[in-house]
Amino acid sequence: MKQRLTKEEKSWMFYDWGNSAYSIIISTAIFPLFYKSSATEAGVRAADSTAYLGYTIAIATFILAMLGPVLGTIADYEHKKMRFFRFFVLLGVSSTAMLALLPVEQWVILLVIYTFTVLGSSGSNVFYDAFLVDVTTDRRMDMVSSKGFSLGYIGSTIPFLISIGIIILAQTGKLPIDTAGASKIAFLITAAWWGIFTLPMLRNVKQKYYIKPEPRPVQQSFKRLGNTLKEIRKYRSLFLFLLAYFFYIDGVGTIITMSTAYGTDLGISATSLLIILFATQVVAAPFAILYGKLAERFSCKKMLYVGIIVYMFVCLYAYFMKTTLDFWILAMLVASSQGGIQALSRSYFAKLVPKKNSNEFFGFYNIFGKFASIMGPLLVGLTAQFTGHSSSGVFSLIILFIIGLAILMKVPDPDVIPAVPTTNHTAL
Repeated sequence: MKQRLTKEEKSWMFYDWGNSAYSIIISTAIFPLFYKSSATEAGVRAADSTAYLGYTIAIATFILAMLGPVLGTIADYEHKKMRFFRFFVLLGVSSTAMLALLPVEQWVILLVIYTFTVLGSSGSNVFYDAFLVDVTTDRRMDMVSSKGFSLGYIGSTIPFLISIGIIILAQTGKLPIDTAGASKIAFLITAAWWGIFTLPMLRNVKQKYYIKPEPRPVQQSFKRLGNTLKEIRKYRSLFLFLLAYFFYIDGVGTIITMSTAYGTDLGISATSLLIILFATQVVAAPFAILYGKLAERFSCKKMLYVGIIVYMFVCLYAYFMKTTLDFWILAMLVASSQGGIQALSRSYFAKLVPKKNSNEFFGFYNIFGKFASIMGPLLVGLTAQFTGHSSSGVFSLIILFIIGLAILMKVPDPDVIPAVPTTNHTAL
């Protein structure tokens, strides 16, 4: 008989339901359109405003990459993981709400506040991902992780659809506000949705694996961080996976965060972009679950191969894209693999790490992912400015997927890799 989801698993998955509203409305769809409109009115060239958005994402991810391993090491202590998680959620929710209070013409300040929203969302996800080891078993990780992503896609469509409706009503004059005002309402909806659906996790998820408090915890955390670096070098399979992840997840994240800005540069209308992105969320949900099921049959690693190859084709197709129909095709290709490749990467890594040191090792998972997220937007921004064409910037990302695939081919399947044992200096 198939085991039902536990209360802890459901509560953990519901955070994805809440936080994914940020991913689609702020990271991908409405905020980039809002920002691009603001920058255009200020006389900023389209390719330049896209590049500035890329630089902003790079700065935010650099800050988090620097903090991630240290905070993750401290968070392995008893009761610390949830405190850090709560802090970053509060930062993200409050700064997202602040976007609604800023004047439209202040595009530079918009980018500054957006930086804090990125820190809040990405920072909370570091500890959210690490909680996977606390809420489920190794055998169920691929399924729970994939269903979490799927639930996130489904849940995000609700506030996104409401936001699109408000914007369209404003554009058609059926609401007594302009498009900018409607976008600000969308930011408030996002903050509220994110905050409300974080509550089940705050209430029901506990840190089961931890290290007992020690004297001088910060100093001890830096010592453990140094030992973790030694452990990563010692376990070749774990290190190789992180290296492969560094490259391919960079391309995935860059395409997610900059797709709307790229579509705008191609001349696709804001309304068309919003409808396409809504459809992407709907299509992505069942595909995330499908990746999880296929991973059980064919292995997690083989499905990661599939996702990377799909994204390589996305980069190639984007270079020749000219019409709204092309963007539709591209979006559906992304939808087919976006959630699956992220979910299986998370569960793949969670199976390898020692549970008592999950935050410590997920701190490195984060730093590899976040440093990668610096390189991708910079690559797109610099290539777009140098060539004067955003399509060239997107095409340049294919390099990252090729390198990631080549390295991943050298990593054994997680089912045959022995889990990294808990080191003596971190044992209970």
